[in-house]
Amino acid sequence: MTEQPLLAHLIELRTRLVRALLGIALAFLGLFHWSGDIYHLLAKPMLDALPQGGSMIATDVTAPFFVPLKVTMLVAFLLSLPNTLYQIWAFIAPGLYSHEKRLVGPLVAASIALFLVGMSFAYFLVFPVVFHFMSMVTPSGVSMMTDIDKYLSFVMGMFLAFGTTFEVPVIVIVLVRMGIVSVEKLRQGRPYVIVGAFIIAAIVTPPDVLSQTMLAVPLWLLYELGVLLAAILVRKAEARQRLENAE
Repeated sequence: MTEQPLLAHLIELRTRLVRALLGIALAFLGLFHWSGDIYHLLAKPMLDALPQGGSMIATDVTAPFFVPLKVTMLVAFLLSLPNTLYQIWAFIAPGLYSHEKRLVGPLVAASIALFLVGMSFAYFLVFPVVFHFMSMVTPSGVSMMTDIDKYLSFVMGMFLAFGTTFEVPVIVIVLVRMGIVSVEKLRQGRPYVIVGAFIIAAIVTPPDVLSQTMLAVPLWLLYELGVLLAAILVRKAEARQRLENAE
């Protein structure tokens, strides 16, 4: 671990921020031409669930222009995420000890991968089910035509909910490694976690049992995965400590 003056840290921080923002800006400029196609791809689960000939609407005058740009900005951020994470890592790595580097690097990579998996789970599995259900329960005489701005808000909320849900294994491992909670306590709290998973799912998902279950069950399974991985890491740490004591 190395020490640097405060001014050097601020200059380094500014440099890293500029490079991260520049990466996002370049990705956005590269995707700008296809912003309409990108939004169409995002809206495909809803469009597929609409009745034959159905379409989405724009109630705001500027929505047809700004909503695709928002989606494109999101995609640009995701595509430039490796560069952004590298800039963050390059800034904080000199201040970490070697054992901290070995832990932080894999956890950050796993967090990003799990968040993207959560978003993919929502897009490919949850959205088709939810939108088809909504289409099926639409009363007779009512046309299901969703506003594109509200659709974007709904999709972003679901992406955030499922992406955060898939972070549970990382959160569990961090809590155990920091000594905040033990693996035994986590196992004892399993019934409360299951109940809490369904309560959270009922809050953040549409009011149908299927979509709530599709969030609650993965949340519970990911919790179990986190407990299992945390237990393995604890055993390895204890074995390493015994070996060091013996030496």
